[in-house]
Amino acid sequence: MKYSTFNLTIENSIAHLQLNRPEDLNSMIPAFWREIPEAVKKIDREALARVIVISSTGKHFSAGMDLAVFTSGGLEEEAEIGRKHERLRHMVTLLQDTFSSLENCRIPVLIAIQGGCIGGAVDMSTAADCRYITEDGFFTVYETKIGMTADVGTLQRLPKLIPEGLARELAYTGRRMYAEEAKACGLVNAVYKDQAEMLSKVMGIATEIAENSPLAVSGCKEMINYTRDHSTADSLRYMSIWQTGMFQPQVDMMEAFTAKAEKRKPNYDNLAALQDGIKE
Repeated sequence: MKYSTFNLTIENSIAHLQLNRPEDLNSMIPAFWREIPEAVKKIDREALARVIVISSTGKHFSAGMDLAVFTSGGLEEEAEIGRKHERLRHMVTLLQDTFSSLENCRIPVLIAIQGGCIGGAVDMSTAADCRYITEDGFFTVYETKIGMTADVGTLQRLPKLIPEGLARELAYTGRRMYAEEAKACGLVNAVYKDQAEMLSKVMGIATEIAENSPLAVSGCKEMINYTRDHSTADSLRYMSIWQTGMFQPQVDMMEAFTAKAEKRKPNYDNLAALQDGIKE
């Protein structure tokens, strides 16, 4: 599992995906948009980990989408205008799907941010389950500053994470939201002194998650995501259907009680690997 835009390690059921292009401010070059969903979907499909942690290297988390991506949509090529723009729409959808893979995978995704989380990096962070940041960290919807509308998820997810009026202000102005403000409005779970402390704490949280029943944690993610986009009544109805099929008290719950009685940590099975395509 070698990638050109990040390092990926899996240890103790935690997949650590670390952006590794600090000399270029971890900008999101074309390869990044292929590699992120490939890695996340592989981890999820093969049940290789129970948590994903995304971090970075260097002074800034990420400067966002690289210019090479902006110029690869084919707008300057000779083609009938309707077909040319239909192709661009398809490209934007592919970019959106990159970060939707974080939201759609069965396991939690924690993101640890130092320095600038800029443009496309905000899109990525809003698709994660939990966000953590260093004292010098900041978010900026920078697309507005360069004359475009953010199009890969920020405007759709950010208003569901913080007050809508504040999300509008950040989008309209492109100003920086620093760590203290991000914590106050609930965009991040915690603020840490530096990256070393942040990674230590976030890995501790990931470990705590990984020690729980993967089926129960996956159910929590599924229900919270569904509730965000549906009414309470619809969400309760979906919960009852999910519980009818997924709740197995004689397995994971029994293991939890047995482990407690025996004064040990419970030992849960991983999620089942997903079938890769239709088999003959």
